[in-house]
Amino acid sequence: MAVRVERPTTVVPWNRGRVSSWLTTVDHKRIGILYIVTSLVFFLAGGVLSILMRTQLATPDADVFSRDSYNQLFTMHGTTMIFLVVVPILAGFGNFLVPLMIGARDVAFPRLNALSYWLFLFGGIVLYSSWFAGGGAPQSGWTSYPPLSVYTQGNGQDLWILSLHILTLASLAGAINFIVTIHNMRTRGMTWMRIPLFVWTIEVYSILLVLVLPALSAGLTLLLLDRQAGTHFFIPSEGGNAVLYQHVFWFFGHPEVYIMILPAMGIISEVIPVFARKPIFGYKAIAISTAVIGFYSLLVWGHHMFTVGMPGYLLGFFMVSSMIIAVPTGIKIFNWVATTWRGNLIFDTAMLFALGFIVVFTIGGLSGIFLAAYPFDWQVHDTYFVVAHLHYVLFGGSMFGIFAGLYYWWPKMFGRILNERLGKVHFWLTFAGFNMAFFPQHMLGLDGMARRIYNYRDVGQWAEYNLVSTIGSYIMGLGILAFVVNVVITRKRGRRAGNDPWLADTLEWYTTSPPQPHNFDQVPYVTSARPLRDLRRRLQEARG
Repeated sequence: MAVRVERPTTVVPWNRGRVSSWLTTVDHKRIGILYIVTSLVFFLAGGVLSILMRTQLATPDADVFSRDSYNQLFTMHGTTMIFLVVVPILAGFGNFLVPLMIGARDVAFPRLNALSYWLFLFGGIVLYSSWFAGGGAPQSGWTSYPPLSVYTQGNGQDLWILSLHILTLASLAGAINFIVTIHNMRTRGMTWMRIPLFVWTIEVYSILLVLVLPALSAGLTLLLLDRQAGTHFFIPSEGGNAVLYQHVFWFFGHPEVYIMILPAMGIISEVIPVFARKPIFGYKAIAISTAVIGFYSLLVWGHHMFTVGMPGYLLGFFMVSSMIIAVPTGIKIFNWVATTWRGNLIFDTAMLFALGFIVVFTIGGLSGIFLAAYPFDWQVHDTYFVVAHLHYVLFGGSMFGIFAGLYYWWPKMFGRILNERLGKVHFWLTFAGFNMAFFPQHMLGLDGMARRIYNYRDVGQWAEYNLVSTIGSYIMGLGILAFVVNVVITRKRGRRAGNDPWLADTLEWYTTSPPQPHNFDQVPYVTSARPLRDLRRRLQEARG
């Protein structure tokens, strides 16, 4: 029988106080909560935009929105989900958890940490202020390819560029803080092969951000100069090169995919062992594969550009590189499945989302292998097949992992456990709605339906597939509503959590729930990647 490791249950209410105390805080836990809550608000906004888009596409020849309005919805939805939801909410998890997981009292630079959050919030406000700009919100898609983005009228596109510059500064500040904290502030005995796998993923996530965000900033600066200063870097008719922008953008954009998925993989690597009652299978293999994925993600950006006319040797290089990166990803999937093999599985909501992550991310990974073969990509490039792949990897991957982390660490953050019944309703509605919404889009793409169109004629089975996809998005929306209701109910009436309600293995569960302002009174010496399990074993031995 497992022995619980309980610290004293007197909790200093660090997470309560006047509004001014939250506005001026430098506590990594509060900043993590601010990141998570703000990102979830933007997630709801982005979700509403997606439902409006699917409403327009539910039937052929619909006129719910005009072409320009639909393009604004499309651009704002993609930008919101990538830059205001997935990346910052993972930064929120990192802020709250990394110091606790490595036995530190705070991050290395608390004030820089606070600055990163306020820059993130300011960047989001600037982006959404574009709705009120002359000409309305940006209409060039979340990638903003020139020459369209150069010649788009109005100030919405300029505000889009400004907001991404601000968000880049926010992410750079946070990434530098994570790197210094992980390298310099680990507790006694915590070697690189003993740090939690989630911390491994935050390390690689941060390094990738530092490497690729300057490229994005450079590309956006040149784009702004083309729009406002009369330069012609990306305008072919004036001697510029629009493909150059694509190289710059995707040198950032493909590592960004792994920036968004690696911390979610780290969450899965923490959740599955706890609810399988087994140690993670192949800890070193998962840790090393994380670093390998980070390295190879810098070499595969060209597979987004198979149709621009690159030489054959480059097509072959990017195709082979894209397929090689599937190997360390497959290692992770096989190790997660092996962890569940003959485990004592507990199907709480966090575990359901973790298992759902494996299913949907594997489907997205397999479609990615198809797209990595450039003859196939030539046929489906810029169709709904790519839309389906993107959402299976990012929503089905990142957001399923994020929800697993929210249900798993909610007791540590707020001292209460989210309602399991509502949590399971949330999971099954989201899982069913997600597959209804995006799996038919594979067939739409194979049938020739282009992405980014706001209207279509009733040809083939486009009407049927689009209607099913729209119904799925509504079901998914009900699932998210169940999560919101769960949060509201649990805030006051949720079951109180002990310090370690899941019998977990990592150090964040050694302190109180919620943690004390200084995190720990003392930290046990770390002798393995499962320090709390080691402590329980020593306690059992001491008790005979």
